[in-house]
Amino acid sequence: MQPKNKITAAMLAFFTGFVGGHKLYLGKTGGFIGFMILFVVSINIGIPISLIAGVMNGVKLLKMTDQEFDKQYNRGYVPVRRGPLEARREEQMQKYDQIPTPRTTNQPKTKVSPQTSLRANPFKASGIKKYKDFDLEDAIHDFKKGLDISPNDVALHFNIACAYSLTEKKALAYHHIQKAVMSGLKDVERILSHDDLAYVRIQPEYEAFRASGFTANPFKTSTSVDPTTPITNSKTDDKENIQEDALLAQLNKIQELKNKGILTEIEFLAERKKIFRQ
Repeated sequence: MQPKNKITAAMLAFFTGFVGGHKLYLGKTGGFIGFMILFVVSINIGIPISLIAGVMNGVKLLKMTDQEFDKQYNRGYVPVRRGPLEARREEQMQKYDQIPTPRTTNQPKTKVSPQTSLRANPFKASGIKKYKDFDLEDAIHDFKKGLDISPNDVALHFNIACAYSLTEKKALAYHHIQKAVMSGLKDVERILSHDDLAYVRIQPEYEAFRASGFTANPFKTSTSVDPTTPITNSKTDDKENIQEDALLAQLNKIQELKNKGILTEIEFLAERKKIFRQ
């Protein structure tokens, strides 16, 4: 199957977009069916809605960069174009063992035992691939699944910290940097120089975090609490629960008196107002 061409897709959108020709070319069967339905509706109401939609799709395709187009429609057929920044990131990732270094033909083959294969973590590899392509949310999703399998994997904690830094979620980034260090990350130069952790390093909490050797996380966390979850005062919560229980008991009491005919409707409403004023 040949890669799709952006100009061809745009021209099809302009001239055959009213029946979804561009969607069929791009392999979007659902979109093609949608345009066909829209075309029938347009004929019935006498308004060229599908034509307008096709032209708008053509303009949208022309405005896309080649990289955006390839990423959306040519995934797996065209390699992602990489500039100097991407090349630097890939070099850093290889240096820090975030991605596997390809084995050369001169290296001897090593036999992988079935036990080793069973222990392999497929989410680590898939997460790194998505991370390299800047599919950060999907990469984070895979890294989380990888940590479910290997909760003390240093590389996984470091990788997900980088992804959280790029998505500007500093509390989660700090949490996983701490976990990486506590799981055995000795070379803190990775934290001090990696481009993808730049957002972490400009935060006001960073210097104190660095001074602690990246072990004193400024964001309170636990194994069962998300680091972005606000910490609540348990004593305050208990007091509020007691007050709510007392209020409910008073309301139930006056409702019971009303049901027995001891309180009239007017008296019931008056007592109810008094309770809520307390």
